[in-house]
Amino acid sequence: MFAPTRDEARRFMIGAWSKFRAGEPLSDMERVVSSLVAMHPEYHALLENGERSVERDWTPDGGAMNPFLHLSLHLAVAEQLAIDQPPGIRAEFERIRAARGDEHAALHAVLECLGETMWQAQRLGTGPDATVYLGCLSRQG
Repeated sequence: MFAPTRDEARRFMIGAWSKFRAGEPLSDMERVVSSLVAMHPEYHALLENGERSVERDWTPDGGAMNPFLHLSLHLAVAEQLAIDQPPGIRAEFERIRAARGDEHAALHAVLECLGETMWQAQRLGTGPDATVYLGCLSRQG
């Protein structure tokens, strides 16, 4: 299993975006990451800052969303949708996208549910509960 450190994951995202901007060939994963970064112009300058962004910490009391965490959640959701895991997530996403009329807004609804599910799992000391996740998605629209 691939388990990069925080800094390795951040460098991968920075490198993928740099290669994309330079028109260099991309691996499949770099293509996915670049497409996610492209949806977030507010993060472009940060990723283009390279190494200075790797070391930065974003704390909840700072009020700013950690862009690497946000992109990582997007990446997790992209994988979940690609393999429909947990079963039914793709149908829920399609329903939310149709209701909102915007793919990115629908993705953010899924990200919120994923974040809520992960937070609950951490709080309870359990694994993520697919029922809780899909239940959250069913309330989105």
